[in-house]
Amino acid sequence: MLVSVVIPCYNSEKSIGKLVDMCMEAFSKWDGYECEMVLVNDCSRDGTYREILKCVERYPGKVTGVDFSKNFGQHAALLAAMHYVRGEIVVGMDDDLQNHPDQILQFLDKMEEGYDVVFGVYRKRQFGWFKNLTSKISQFLMVRLVERPKGIDMSNFWCARRFVTDEMIRYQGNDALVQPLFARTTSNMADISLEHYEREFGTSNYSFKKAFRLFMTFMDYSTVPLRIANFFGILFSLAGFVATIALIIHKFVDPTVQTGWSSLMCLMLIIAGIVFLMLGVIGEYLGKLISASTNKPLFVVRDVRRGENPEEASVDQHPSC
Repeated sequence: MLVSVVIPCYNSEKSIGKLVDMCMEAFSKWDGYECEMVLVNDCSRDGTYREILKCVERYPGKVTGVDFSKNFGQHAALLAAMHYVRGEIVVGMDDDLQNHPDQILQFLDKMEEGYDVVFGVYRKRQFGWFKNLTSKISQFLMVRLVERPKGIDMSNFWCARRFVTDEMIRYQGNDALVQPLFARTTSNMADISLEHYEREFGTSNYSFKKAFRLFMTFMDYSTVPLRIANFFGILFSLAGFVATIALIIHKFVDPTVQTGWSSLMCLMLIIAGIVFLMLGVIGEYLGKLISASTNKPLFVVRDVRRGENPEEASVDQHPSC
């Protein structure tokens, strides 16, 4: 069975070569499995693509290098890689060596039980405080905004059958997020518990700006924020109606009661804040609709290399999506 390992790469000049070697070595020990790798350079600022090309030369026909024309993000890189896979099983992992290729066998064993998608859940996350915070927010949103089987935790280390990834690359939206696309495609999922290793080189590439942008991407896959806006609208309308009735009754009972200017201003500020928040949510949805109408590409490929047979995946095959 051919297994395709897809890896989005960003500023991983020091780690990607070692990761590819570890992956090839791991698969050489397992009977019945062969490996190919698709490495997508997300417009790194260092020599990542140069290292990817070295891997292509070192493992001809087994490693495909894809180079983006600009930075489109980790999830867009994963979807781009899915266009070039040939294996029956597809494995997605990070480029920072916090996932080890020898863990892939656990995924393959679990897939033999008949699951369509298997996620790796870390026993203890080896991230900094900021990445841990954004990961917790991401998991919170996954639980509440994304339809998925109960008890399933999603992560960036996963294994899926080819028909699942083939369906996912039909996605025509502007912002990619692979976990909700998995949930839209199948409910036959499982988790496995994995060790999370320390980062060997550098630090996380997720800044606050990138983390917030990823957070806003959830709105492409859920109408829950709009439902929250409706809920708050109804809640504050009822609260205002009840407060008005209470004030009228209080005035009849005690005509000398004074209405407070400060309390009125606080109430107005709270209501105005909620109104602007809900208008912002609605505006975000309208902005995404406008962006979708302009056919903004999800990614644009500058170059594709596959060992001694570059014509097998030419740049014209999937120039953009």
